[in-house]
Amino acid sequence: MCVTAGVKTRKVGGAVVVTISKEVVEVVEIKEEESIRIEIEKQRTKYVGALKGIGKFNHKERTDHRDG
Repeated sequence: MCVTAGVKTRKVGGAVVVTISKEVVEVVEIKEEESIRIEIEKQRTKYVGALKGIGKFNHKERTDHRDG
């Protein structure tokens, strides 16, 4: 079973750790001292280039969304 959850890291001694929420532990049925496999992907924090290929706005589209 694959579950995706956002987590924050924290430093403990020289290590960086994450905590798995109770809800995820229950859904996946993780037990203490059990070996698990995780995939790690940094969450995107900058959105420059996120809408690649959307193209530019034309004059009418620009004026349709202006306040006033």
